[in-house]
Amino acid sequence: MASHAVNLPIDNVIDIFTDKPLFDLSDQKIIRVAAELDGLAMLYSNSETADKLFSIKILAWGLRGCDEVVGLAPWFDGLIVCGAIDDPLNGQWEGYYDQGIDELFFAAPLHKVVELETASDCYEFQYDEDPSIIQEIPDTIGTHAELSGGSPHRITLNEIVSWRLSSDGSIDAMLIDESKVLNTPVLPGDDCLYAADQSGEFRYFFQHATANKLKL
Repeated sequence: MASHAVNLPIDNVIDIFTDKPLFDLSDQKIIRVAAELDGLAMLYSNSETADKLFSIKILAWGLRGCDEVVGLAPWFDGLIVCGAIDDPLNGQWEGYYDQGIDELFFAAPLHKVVELETASDCYEFQYDEDPSIIQEIPDTIGTHAELSGGSPHRITLNEIVSWRLSSDGSIDAMLIDESKVLNTPVLPGDDCLYAADQSGEFRYFFQHATANKLKL
């Protein structure tokens, strides 16, 4: 007996892990990134210090499949969308911040929106379940990865060289495998780079200021 596939509308298919339609998940994927080069930051608050705001630097701006542009920042053990922070102390996003002009705003800067949309038009995105590299941008904010060093009592802080966007929407932080370095300085795309979360020793991300304090 011949078998026949049943073609369901994609928005009727639910992902069992997120309980969201697959169509919605595709729309949320990052399909293009642009580095933040003007020092803009994300502001957030938490329930422990309700009278204070905290800031962390934005790494890049990402274009989603639904054409929304969002800020991206290293946060604990992943790269997160700024408006969707998940803080253990009930933290919440308060907006984007431009220290140079002391301005708080809530949408991506227009010049970044134009940059990403234009680039997306030039380099048409093709979703692929077998991930391939779409972009690789340098880390411009001094992000470090904390590695356990094979022991719970020994940690090392390694600089992130770049961030690699794949066709499945994932973004990996790239570290140097010192045993494979052939040329210096090591640049984005070098064969000696590997994804931080592929290491069983990876724990957290730290930005430049915090990493320098931990090194002292």
